Amino acid sequence: MTVNTYLVVNLVLLGLCALYAVRVFNSLVARRNEIKNAFAQVEVQLKRRYDLIPNLVAIAKGALAHERETLEAVIAARNAAVAVLEAAQAQPGNAQNIEHLGQADSALNTAVDRLNVTLEAYPDLKASQNMLQLSEELSSTENRVSFARQAYNDAVMTYNTLKQSFPTVLLAPSFGHRDDAAPLKFADTLAIKTAPNVSF
Repeated sequence: MTVNTYLVVNLVLLGLCALYAVRVFNSLVARRNEIKNAFAQVEVQLKRRYDLIPNLVAIAKGALAHERETLEAVIAARNAAVAVLEAAQAQPGNAQNIEHLGQADSALNTAVDRLNVTLEAYPDLKASQNMLQLSEELSSTENRVSFARQAYNDAVMTYNTLKQSFPTVLLAPSFGHRDDAAPLKFADTLAIKTAPNVSF
């Protein structure tokens, strides 16, 4: 073989390696963008739920004037969850933000469950048309949140699997993909498997 042949072979191999690196880079970017999109869907559904909570409290407020502590706990938990959600929007997939979001969401579910227990003592309030409609909306939103969480976790798994696969694992850090994306984990696994009881 001549020097020119070696040069051509080396250039072809170098070109193939460069094409593979571009493909890996583009795949990682696409998977990271899928995570951002999936997290945006979680945000939309959580925001929808967080926006419904004040309506629930407003409807219950008149009838439950002496249950002020319960109502305030729901609003405080809702406001904390909104604050954590807003912080998590800046870095979708960040493990610490995702953990805080799970904790805030669990605290909100606990507060809403306490409110539901309190409402059991008020059959007239439970039977009101506004409360029934709100209950249906909350249940529907819980289902949407569950689907959005699952889609997010699927996107995280796809990204992490790609990033951890050989030979991508060798290239990913040099493309700025050092940390794995964090799936949504919640303190109360049982609460995730079933939507909170919001029937009135």
